[in-house]
Amino acid sequence: MKLVAAYIQPFMAEKVADALRVAKVHGVTVLKCQGFGRITEDKTPHYMEDAAALGFAAKTKIEIVCRNADTEGIIATIRAHAHTGHHGDGKIFVSDIGEAIDIRTDERGENVI
Repeated sequence: MKLVAAYIQPFMAEKVADALRVAKVHGVTVLKCQGFGRITEDKTPHYMEDAAALGFAAKTKIEIVCRNADTEGIIATIRAHAHTGHHGDGKIFVSDIGEAIDIRTDERGENVI
């Protein structure tokens, strides 16, 4: 199992969520968050407001725990629908999940997801 965590522009969140629904991806968590990355004077992100220049930029984090076989399709869906072509589009991170446990039934493994 894998954890796909994507940090994207907030204005792209609904588009990405809709695409994940169409792709029949379930168990999606969407969180509002803030952060900052690498900013250089010649590549200021298009979304950057003056107030955010000294602090944090708004982002949306999407988390999905999935089967290994579904990982590349989920990544492709997120990339295709979060892409604007501008600096600051975001990042996707993929991690291994060692165990999944259903709290109600105590079922374990891939059947939980």
